[in-house]
Amino acid sequence: MLIIAGHLIVDAADRDRYVADCLPVVQAARVAGGCLDFSLTADSLDPARINIYEQWESDAELAAFRGSGPDTDTASRILSAEVHKYRISATEPP
Repeated sequence: MLIIAGHLIVDAADRDRYVADCLPVVQAARVAGGCLDFSLTADSLDPARINIYEQWESDAELAAFRGSGPDTDTASRILSAEVHKYRISATEPP
């Protein structure tokens, strides 16, 4: 399993519109093969921050969904990003 987690920083005045504009991406991911979870959410403390959380069954399924990445307009709105991929070898109940 893979987890993609981190955050984006966008202009605070654009954050809520950015999250709304990403709704089709979230919807597409959640029905994509291998997607276990996918969310882009407005941070509750930082008005410029968007939190990212994704779970995928494999690299191949993640790559198939990602394609070429965000379009030019979406990418140009990101001021900075800190997102990492984590490989999970086992899970257990809390």
